[in-house]
Amino acid sequence: MLADIDQMAPAPGPWQQAAREVLHRRLAEPADLMAVFVVDDPDRPGVLAACATGTIEQRLGGPGNPDGLTGYVFNVVTDPVHRRLGYSRSCLEALLDWYRQRGVGKIDLRASPQGEPLYRSLGFVPTVGPTLRLSLPVAHRRN
Repeated sequence: MLADIDQMAPAPGPWQQAAREVLHRRLAEPADLMAVFVVDDPDRPGVLAACATGTIEQRLGGPGNPDGLTGYVFNVVTDPVHRRLGYSRSCLEALLDWYRQRGVGKIDLRASPQGEPLYRSLGFVPTVGPTLRLSLPVAHRRN
């Protein structure tokens, strides 16, 4: 999945343990601002066939989203042997229901070319303006 977005497979490294720690911590928080929906591999217990992760953040409200609650969908992943079976759709539909139940007014995601048709079929549309990013050196990040 990361290779689909970034056009290259990421190298294993400390980022994996850091990601695990964040996932465990965020899912355990009582604020309920992160969710992961999964479909298990029917032939391999304990192995995922697909998943979708999302978070909620509070932003300032505006005309199109008065409460400012904004969702972000990421890590929509399907094992290659399970693609085209509706597993990612099921995970995403569950995640979208989770957002609706919490009053989220706007949901963003970054689509890979492979995932874009699915996202569009669920109502996602392109945004106006380019997406920009600034990556700061690790020394500038706060713990």
